[in-house]
Amino acid sequence: MKEAKKVAVATSSKLDELLKEEGLFVIPKVGDTIKGKVLSTKGREIRIDILGLTTGVVRGRELYAEAEAYKNLKDGDEVEATVVDMENENGEVELSFRYAGQQRAWKDLSELSTSGEPIPVKVLDANKGGLIVRVNHVQGFLPVSQLAPEHYPRVAGGDKQKIFEKLRSFIGETMRVRVLDVHEDDGKLIVSEKAVWEEEQKNIIAQCRVGDIVAGDVSAVADFGAFVKFFPTGSTTPLEGLVHISEIAWQRIDHPRDVLKMNDNVRAEIIGIEGSKIFLSIKKLTEDPWKTVAKRYKVGSWVEGKIIKVNPFGFFVELDADIQGLAHVSELSDKAVEDPTKLAKPGDVMKFRIVSVEPDEHRLGLSLKEEGAAKAEKTESKA
Repeated sequence: MKEAKKVAVATSSKLDELLKEEGLFVIPKVGDTIKGKVLSTKGREIRIDILGLTTGVVRGRELYAEAEAYKNLKDGDEVEATVVDMENENGEVELSFRYAGQQRAWKDLSELSTSGEPIPVKVLDANKGGLIVRVNHVQGFLPVSQLAPEHYPRVAGGDKQKIFEKLRSFIGETMRVRVLDVHEDDGKLIVSEKAVWEEEQKNIIAQCRVGDIVAGDVSAVADFGAFVKFFPTGSTTPLEGLVHISEIAWQRIDHPRDVLKMNDNVRAEIIGIEGSKIFLSIKKLTEDPWKTVAKRYKVGSWVEGKIIKVNPFGFFVELDADIQGLAHVSELSDKAVEDPTKLAKPGDVMKFRIVSVEPDEHRLGLSLKEEGAAKAEKTESKA
C-alpha cells in the first residue's frame, strides 16, 4: 500500500510539473470538474484516463448522474467528472459523475434558456400554483399562468379546489416547454408551456387582422367571458379568442352562460390582437339597438318592464329583448327606500316612467314616481 501511495504521489508530482510546463490548464483540486476518456466500465466502477498521466475512478453512488451524457458509456468515450478525492486507497483520483452531472445539467439548462429551444418535460406533481416537472433530471416549476390555453384550468368561479384537481390530472403527462428562468445557486428553474405555444402560433396569428369575421365553437365559458376556437382562413391549425362578457350582447348580462354554452357555433369579429391574445366581439355583428332607442322610448312616457335584478341602488329593468333600464333607488318611491327588495323582486312586471334616454352611453333611466311628485321633490330639495 505504501508503494502504491509513493507511485501515486510521484505520478501526481509529475502530472503537476508537466501540466505547468505545457501550460495546459490549472492543476485540478477537489471540487473541480475535469475531462477524461473511459478506460473500462466493469461492474459498478468506471475508470477514466486523465491525460494519459493518471487514472480516476467513479464508483458507488457517484455513478448516478443528472445528465443524459452519462448513460450507456463505453470505452473511449470522453466524459466530465468532478474530483472528490485526489487519492483513494488504490492511489487513484476519486471522481463523481453525480456532481459533474448536476453541473452539466444546470449548464445545459442555462443554454436552453438562452436558445429558447422547446424541450419535453414530465409532470411529477402539482400544487395550487402550478406543476412540478423534471427537466433533464432537474426539478422545475411550471406556473399556472405559463400553461398553454389547452391546459389552462378554466374553472367557473375560480374554485381553487377544482383548479387543483385539474392540475393534478396532468401528473404523468409530458409537455413541451421553454426554459424561462435558471438560478443554480437557489435551485430555481421556471419553465413555460405558453411560450412554446405562442411561438408556434405567431405565423398563424399573422394571418388574422382586426376587423376579420370568424366562425367557431365556444370552447370554454368563464365568469368574465367565453372562449371561441376558430380556424383562420386557409389554416388547418385552430386559434382561440376571448369574447369578453361586455362583447357578447348589447344588453346587460349577469353571466356569459346565460347567453352561450359549450360547443355553440358563433360568428364574431376580431377587435384586438395583443401578442398571442385575440379579442373577439359577437355583439358587433348585430345592429346596436341603442341607435334607435330614442325613437321607441320617449322621456316622460310610461312603459311596462320586467325587473331582472334588484340591487341596493335600484332595479335593473328589461323593456324589450335588447334594451334595459335602471330605476335608481331614489326613483322608487316618494319616501326614502332603505331596502329595494321590499318593493319588488326579479320577475315582477311594473309600470315605469322614462326619465332619461342616453343612447351614446347605453343608459335609460326609469322611475316609479308620478311626474308631479318628482317635481315637488326637486322643488323641496332646492328650498
